[in-house]
Amino acid sequence: MDFNDLAELIFPDAKDISYYEEKYPVRELKEGAMVTRFAPSPTGFIHIGGLFGSIIDRKLAQQSEGVFILRIEDTDQKREIENGVSQIVNGLKDFGIIPDEGVISENEEKGNYGPYKQSERKEIYQAYAKSLIKQGLAYPCFCTPEELEEIRAKQEAAKIRPGYYGVWAKYRTLPLDEAIAKIKNGDKYIIRFKSQGREDRKIKHKDSIKGNIEFPENDQDIVIIKADGLPTYHFAHAVDDHLMRVTHVIRGDEWVSSIPLHLELFRALGFKPPKYAHTATIMKDENGSKRKISKRKDPEAAVSYYHEQGIPADAVVEYLLNIANSSFEPWRRGNPNKDISEFKLELNKMSVSGAVFDMVKLLDVSKNVISKYTAERIYEETLNWANKYDKEFAKLLENNKDYSIKVLNIERGKAKPRKDIAKWSDVKESIKYMYEEEFNKMNEYEFQKIDNKEEIKDILSSYIDNYFDISDDKDTWFNKIKDLSEEKGYAREVKEYKANPEGYKGHVGDVSTVIRVLLTTRHNTPDLYEIMQVLGKETVVNRIRKFIDN
Repeated sequence: MDFNDLAELIFPDAKDISYYEEKYPVRELKEGAMVTRFAPSPTGFIHIGGLFGSIIDRKLAQQSEGVFILRIEDTDQKREIENGVSQIVNGLKDFGIIPDEGVISENEEKGNYGPYKQSERKEIYQAYAKSLIKQGLAYPCFCTPEELEEIRAKQEAAKIRPGYYGVWAKYRTLPLDEAIAKIKNGDKYIIRFKSQGREDRKIKHKDSIKGNIEFPENDQDIVIIKADGLPTYHFAHAVDDHLMRVTHVIRGDEWVSSIPLHLELFRALGFKPPKYAHTATIMKDENGSKRKISKRKDPEAAVSYYHEQGIPADAVVEYLLNIANSSFEPWRRGNPNKDISEFKLELNKMSVSGAVFDMVKLLDVSKNVISKYTAERIYEETLNWANKYDKEFAKLLENNKDYSIKVLNIERGKAKPRKDIAKWSDVKESIKYMYEEEFNKMNEYEFQKIDNKEEIKDILSSYIDNYFDISDDKDTWFNKIKDLSEEKGYAREVKEYKANPEGYKGHVGDVSTVIRVLLTTRHNTPDLYEIMQVLGKETVVNRIRKFIDN
């Protein structure tokens, strides 16, 4: 008896690996083209870290004219949730991330290197496991849970490294005839990798982000095929990345300690390993100390949070690129109107330590992104958001479409557009005073320096009776505000007031603030002239008269 007999007994129907090597040939891509993959498990919502990784994967493939693959790692079927694949596909699509190849819906995929769900690749893994058994590099292990627990307890008592290795690998040296007899007898087993490593030897590895790192060799005889015939993650990823011809694996730095094992697996299988790049974990600042962003504690860890808040997807993508590469922010400053597809992401410029997730910074990025949108786009995006999260506001927008677009167009489409909207959930609060049904509910005015009611009424009466004309251009309108200011004892120019504060009650800005507050209930708004043009003559007069008459 030899290893071939054992391999044939365990996997009698598995094809020779040459079949798969021929079926999935080396890709014909230009030199330097990267093949990347995002390979989540269908176990719940997409985490911000997953989105971060997929953006990097997609960007590197895109800019190098390579291929970005979406692969589903669903071999742990106990953890899989209903519609988990759809959640992933649609979650990525919401952020403009569409794979070149791989899974595109719950039951569809595209590309010539599939299947792209690991649960459908069982026969492929078994072929490569069979090949390892034939070479004496894998073996059946008959350990019961009780035996494994006994090994662990002994290691713990002796205060030595836990695991299934060396003398603790109980079935590693089981004679072939005994192994075959046990299998024929119906004993339960799994397949383990027979490591050739030694913990007292070191391996050196160059990570594309972290640079040169050194580890002890792997000596653990890990499980590669489970009792259900499906592979473990470690084995499946090696086979898949090889056959899909992945060139670069970008993953979180929680996987960096697996490098010795993964490199050994690639070597044992006869594969050229991909280049590994381990991204720093996204952190959260909590009372001055950093911790990993948490699905359990932090709402912003789920990408659904950004939809609920109404933060545009391209703002989130732009912010994550900001975290990814230190060169992104200066690039954006120098290229404010370029599409992010023109930015070149470089792995060696990625942070080695954890990047702190900064909501203030994200909202600042979002303001800049939204400032470049047309009023029509802001209307549509806000309406889409409101239809899900604020039905009353959606109705207001739908009933006043053309007017709402005019409102949203105030101070837009200029060299320095307004930047007061960071998310769609901000819009209602920022524009509601422009709608009579909302304005009539507002009765608190944020008057500033001029807060005497009789003085305010006097200024407003003179303005409406002597100075207001909706057809005035902006310069004429503002000159009339200066004339009104002068009439009421206020300086025409701020600098005049500053030069002689004792000589005036205030300045033209104080007078215009009275009009602004009266028409909007606020002292800080976009351009007052544009607001009045959109409100129209009748509304301006009615609002002012109503205040004067009360």
